[in-house]
Amino acid sequence: MIKDNQKYFNGLLVLLDAVVVLATYLLAHFLWVSQKAPETGVLAVEIYYSALILIVPAYLILYNTFELYTPKRMSKSVYELFNIIQANVSGLVLIMVVLYAVKLPDFSRGMIGLFFCLNTVAEYMMRRCVRFCLRFVRKKGYNLKHILLVGYSRAAEAYIDKLQANPQWGYVVNGILDDEIPRGTKYRGVKVIGDIENLELILPENKLDEIAITLSLENYGRLESIVKTCEKSGVHTKFIPDYNRVIPTRPYLEDLEGLAVVNIRRVPLTNTANMLSKRIMDIFGALIAIVLSSPIMLIAAIGVKTTSKGPLIFKQERVGLHNKPFMMYKFRTMEVQPVEEEKLGWTKKHDPRVTKIGRILRKTSIDELPQFFNVLKGDMSMIGPRPERPHFVEKFKEEIPRYMIKHQVRPGITGWAQVNGYRGDTSIRKRIEFDLYYIENWTIGFDLKILFLTFFKGFINKNAY
Repeated sequence: MIKDNQKYFNGLLVLLDAVVVLATYLLAHFLWVSQKAPETGVLAVEIYYSALILIVPAYLILYNTFELYTPKRMSKSVYELFNIIQANVSGLVLIMVVLYAVKLPDFSRGMIGLFFCLNTVAEYMMRRCVRFCLRFVRKKGYNLKHILLVGYSRAAEAYIDKLQANPQWGYVVNGILDDEIPRGTKYRGVKVIGDIENLELILPENKLDEIAITLSLENYGRLESIVKTCEKSGVHTKFIPDYNRVIPTRPYLEDLEGLAVVNIRRVPLTNTANMLSKRIMDIFGALIAIVLSSPIMLIAAIGVKTTSKGPLIFKQERVGLHNKPFMMYKFRTMEVQPVEEEKLGWTKKHDPRVTKIGRILRKTSIDELPQFFNVLKGDMSMIGPRPERPHFVEKFKEEIPRYMIKHQVRPGITGWAQVNGYRGDTSIRKRIEFDLYYIENWTIGFDLKILFLTFFKGFINKNAY
């Protein structure tokens, strides 16, 4: 079984890590110290080499601390990179503290910095190669984990779908135990092989690597007894809740002093630190954008004022963070009209209300530039779901499930839906799907990605009339 081989694999990984740390340290010394003039190398080479006696084991301990030796069949490599960076930053700080404590001012700090960079890259590349080799081997039918599902449910079907769609994870489902589904029933080649009571007969055979409890909601009363049975055997057990009918999103678990609390939706921007960092980015981003776009805004302002009568800036009520209304700014692109007519609906193709200069401003999204001032005021963010008018919000919240979730974050000038083509007269449902994905998966990097894509996809809008 694979669990018997895991310790040997971890031993190999520790050995590879030791080789990488040693090799990158020696390379950094060669590039930074050995290649310089002799008079600049104050310390003897033996001192640099003797430091490896402490550095190599210290880094291996750090890698273990930051969970770089735990199985990662189903995790993304970006998380592994993050752990490598955390471990190496800790190692860098530790080395600097030790050098300061033992008073070695001539020990090259530049070499240590180069070692940090080389080792981070080499560790990540080495682990990528290991992942690639393991996934290749698993696709060939080796290094597999054997798993049994307890309970037939939609969660069981979804789990089988995921495992079969990703053979590189190396999972084989040996069967399903269920009391209500007839024995022999198949789902994508996986059979129901018996009743749940058979678990007590199967576990002592010790042929399984994992048990996945995939009970349907109505059978959760049996969960405690099943967990006790699995725990007695010592087989690794996981619980895959059948909550898709109740919680149609990605929940997360919170530890409330020992009490497990399931949050129905993960919204990273409810975290104070995340909220603050995004707000700081918004302020600086808006200030820079106002300065850079000021010549364009000046030309647009002259065009609006000289081609039609009415105010330069068009203000319209929109719904923002926590369902609070605010006035959103745009360059006016239509002839002045009564409020009742303005509320009739979206602008249509060849809409006679749009001015000639307004059509250009809409197509190029220049009419949206005054919203940088909305960002400075705190009504909007640079990146986020686009805000709607109150009467549309009232309409959509009754028609589209989870529509109101978008108001848990500040609305944005551009967003994930917009860079994927959902602007103007496009599907509201698809727009909400993209908005919800953004809300649940927000990171600073994701914001930067959307900002980058906006320059290539977001300005010219074929659906803007």
